[in-house]
Amino acid sequence: MAVQGSSDILIDELYETTHRLRQFVEARLREKGASVARLRALRMLARAEHPLRMRDLSEMAGIAARTATSIIDSLERDGLVERVPHPHDRRAFLLHLTDEGLRCHREAEEIDRLALAEATAALDAGDREQLRALLARIRENTV
Repeated sequence: MAVQGSSDILIDELYETTHRLRQFVEARLREKGASVARLRALRMLARAEHPLRMRDLSEMAGIAARTATSIIDSLERDGLVERVPHPHDRRAFLLHLTDEGLRCHREAEEIDRLALAEATAALDAGDREQLRALLARIRENTV
């Protein structure tokens, strides 16, 4: 049972569940030297239609610019991302995944997929559909 942190136990249980899922995936990724934050950044860069600026990544991830910079600095030190001068803005850089970054992204995505499959293994197709429908109804009321 979730620790009461709001006026609605359902919301507390939703937060507790997402927190535990993140910890579960984080532990699996950490075994391979990755993290959820690094995976999210790699994922955004890999899926982007064009190279992103640091500000773009920060806004897309919903994180502070300082946090994005810290993550990218770490990825760059590990040879997964490189900063390329922006062709039209001398003050900006574009973020580019290296070949090793693409490989690490694929590996981390597979770890994430397997961990989430394990975490949700007790749900059959009907359970998954019902849960998705219920969560969609909550999201619809918060627009």
